[in-house]
Amino acid sequence: MPTWDVDGFERSLTAAAPNTVQAYRRDVDHFVEWAARAGHESPDTVDRRLLRRYLAFLGTTGKAKRTIARRASALRRYFGWLVRTGALAADPSSGLRAPQGEGRLPRVLKGEELHQLLDEPPSAVADGDPEHVRLRDDAVLELLYGSGLRVGEVCGLAPGDVDARSRTVTVWGKGGKQRRVPISLPAAEAVDRWRTHGAQHVEATEPDAEGALFRNARGRRLTPRDVRRIIDRRAAAPTHPHALRHTFATHLLDGGADLRVVQELLGHADLSTTQHYTHVSKERLRTVYESSHPRARPTRRPDSRDS
Repeated sequence: MPTWDVDGFERSLTAAAPNTVQAYRRDVDHFVEWAARAGHESPDTVDRRLLRRYLAFLGTTGKAKRTIARRASALRRYFGWLVRTGALAADPSSGLRAPQGEGRLPRVLKGEELHQLLDEPPSAVADGDPEHVRLRDDAVLELLYGSGLRVGEVCGLAPGDVDARSRTVTVWGKGGKQRRVPISLPAAEAVDRWRTHGAQHVEATEPDAEGALFRNARGRRLTPRDVRRIIDRRAAAPTHPHALRHTFATHLLDGGADLRVVQELLGHADLSTTQHYTHVSKERLRTVYESSHPRARPTRRPDSRDS
């Protein structure tokens, strides 16, 4: 009788980003626990009907469509791996469909929101944080917006990955793909200030952190959760780190950048992923049009009684 072997599945995800590996692991673990409660002790008793029942169960518990779609994807990958390794003869997840995500447009930060994040944080932060913490946070946020990096890419940087002189940064993106991205002058200057005046104040407390560009107060490599806390403390409104990446892409397209250039900068394997941002720009264009053009807004026709 084959075992679930979720550990083996996790080890097989060598080309996936760490956050993706963690998400797939959680999703498969959740299904295994649910299936065990339903009397299924091994994957060979799972069929498509059971998988569809599981997705329906997620819907009844209020899970978002995007979450259900992600869990269906994790299960397809997991059972596909079981078949490839010979643990199962047939793939019960083949053809498994999940509801489509909501397709919400990414949030684009307004000018005043960017100004507070990057230039004028709240006084409690500006006056209360040590200078080296402010320098680190400035550099992190400038890279997120100035180069459109993923939060995991920023956390994975080594000191030598940022070349302030040529204003470029080398990152390892999804699937272990390397790309070199230009960085803004404020980002280059912020990173240089951090490396020169801030980094020496935080000693590494574990081997992985010794090669990290950014470390947290405990001397460990900065994590996406740490970055989220930085933004939470400095943002005027709830803001996800990815919103800075969305804003970077949208501002490039609004400024006339070619879509394929933006694709390369973001590290998207598929152009269709980048095309999502064109919808954001169109919405922004419509907003400007409707607020600026006199014929764009409905006007009240003169009433005969006004004559």
